[in-house]
Amino acid sequence: MAASAQPAGPAALSAEQAKAVLAEVIKAFGAPENAQRMEEARDNACNDMGKMLQFLLPVATQIQQDVIKAYGFSSDGEGGLCPRWARSSGPAGAARAPCPPPLLAGVLKFARLIKSYESQDPEIASMSGKLKAMFLPPMTLPPHGAGTGGVTAS
Repeated sequence: MAASAQPAGPAALSAEQAKAVLAEVIKAFGAPENAQRMEEARDNACNDMGKMLQFLLPVATQIQQDVIKAYGFSSDGEGGLCPRWARSSGPAGAARAPCPPPLLAGVLKFARLIKSYESQDPEIASMSGKLKAMFLPPMTLPPHGAGTGGVTAS
């Protein structure tokens, strides 16, 4: 898509446009330099969830942001994730609302948009699952005893 044909902002993305951007994000993870960055981050994380958040998530976030910024998903914290008054410098000692780190702002807006389309479009839901699997470890539920609320009788 040419730069002049880009939507003005994230709210302007239709389901079809969101699907195209999602496909572009997935493709970006397959690029050799990004695949190498992700592999290095996985190696550093050593299957430790805390280390995955420390090493893998920032790399995955950056890869996504590099794609979605062209579609109006800003990484500067603008766009409704954090109230403007919370970002501004107020009186000393004034309470400030917690805001996501700036790099996450665009990625979180994009994730919310994709989530809103998942129930309407099975292909978007499938692609979203594929994207998540690229950087989130599979979640396994602990075994539960049948009809005992997770407690096994002895």
